[in-house]
Amino acid sequence: MRPSGRAPDELRTLTIEPGFTKHAAGSCLISFGDTRVLVTASVEDRLPPWLRGQGKGWVTGEYGMLPGSTHTRGNREAARGKQSGRTQEIQRLIGRSLRAVVDLEKLGERQITVDCDVIQADGGTRTASISGAWVALRIAVDKLMAEGKIEEDPIETQVAAVSCGVYDGTPVLDLDYPEDSNAGSDGNFVLTGDGKIVEAQVSAEGDRFDQEGLLRLMRLADIGCKEIFAAQLKAVGK
Repeated sequence: MRPSGRAPDELRTLTIEPGFTKHAAGSCLISFGDTRVLVTASVEDRLPPWLRGQGKGWVTGEYGMLPGSTHTRGNREAARGKQSGRTQEIQRLIGRSLRAVVDLEKLGERQITVDCDVIQADGGTRTASISGAWVALRIAVDKLMAEGKIEEDPIETQVAAVSCGVYDGTPVLDLDYPEDSNAGSDGNFVLTGDGKIVEAQVSAEGDRFDQEGLLRLMRLADIGCKEIFAAQLKAVGK
């Protein structure tokens, strides 16, 4: 029995509230159970110097956890003067995941930055961030197309992410904190709407796993991401 009482292949309660902020080109508040992430997408008509003049745009992500998002207050990374290795790893993952489903030439010479701010953490903050980031990006791109700034849709398909792991000997989907902190092995999977894999991060935390164990986690990730894809489309009115 999972601590939450969920079935092994059951997501936490998933909600996506689009248009959560007023000023961002695209935004949403995404919740997986008690994990909540505010996601905003901002459009700028400028590019990093190394991309200028190449006829294509850029999509990048930033990630942070608010001081009161966990049981004990965490210091703001800006106050420390640098980001942690974990933060840098996660925001690179967010950017890679979004760029995997975007035609940067169709985006034109502009940059979209997707900010993912964790306001409450209970496991799976990076996967919630990626899943919400696609929604904010989709809303922002739809506005650019409605304004005639983009002729062709640069977003080729959806992208979503979910965690899976082995808890108490059983493969389970969408780990919350009690499961994540006691998992024998766990992983994060980033999948696209056309059935492709962007990333699979899997590690043994206490128990080794075999190939069949990995495949079981992959199958769970596929089940979970299909539910997330449906929720994303509902959120953006598709």
